[in-house]
Amino acid sequence: MKSGFKDHFSKASTAYSQYRPGYPPALFEYLASLSGSRHTAWDCATGSGQAALQLAAWFDRVIASDASSSQIAAATRRGNIDYRVAPAEQSGLAAASVDLVTVAQALHWFDLVAFFNEVKRVLKPGGVIAVWSYNLLEIDPGIDPIIDRLYHDTLRGYWPAEREQVERGYADLPFPFDPAPAIPEFAMTASWNLSQLLGYLGTWSAVQRRIQERGDDPLEQIRSALSQRWGDPERERSVAWPLSIRIGSHS
Repeated sequence: MKSGFKDHFSKASTAYSQYRPGYPPALFEYLASLSGSRHTAWDCATGSGQAALQLAAWFDRVIASDASSSQIAAATRRGNIDYRVAPAEQSGLAAASVDLVTVAQALHWFDLVAFFNEVKRVLKPGGVIAVWSYNLLEIDPGIDPIIDRLYHDTLRGYWPAEREQVERGYADLPFPFDPAPAIPEFAMTASWNLSQLLGYLGTWSAVQRRIQERGDDPLEQIRSALSQRWGDPERERSVAWPLSIRIGSHS
């Protein structure tokens, strides 16, 4: 098993809750349609609850767990969501008690063997697991290259090694479940002004690590170029993050 929980987000948990985009509602409608029962969903590594909140519209009960107590403290509450501090590999859930397991932008942090064994333990027969990730955002050809340079050049060496799995869309990770048939395409979208974009970029773990290690904010290096390309800083632009999704069932 990997040696402990790698916490890259607790220090920015408030900003994470504020600036991380929401997942498309159509994704959760689709996942609910795959579930034979809609009694209990487990959102693992829930962060501040972005996925849990949407699952709560489709399932009677949502158990939303995260290894970070700071993230759980910043999560948005809802009556049928049970927030818990727990590692992914040791959920504390009863065996065969869950209809759907979801992991949003977090699978790459887990001990996969231990986690998948835990999923098989807690899923009901025929239960579904869905994991997804998103990589770089897309705005327009004038702005995207500035963010690409931040990601690939300025922050080189500051991204955790696990980030490579996100860049590959989890395509080469083991996934020991019966694969779902053709999955529709989904993307997160937002309409943001410049301040919101910079707030989101500030939640990147590599940005936080560079600030901690060097004491300088890498976002200041691109602020001027972004401002010139953006124009009126209050102008809202469309932002998109295509999702890479893997879905399977437990026989």
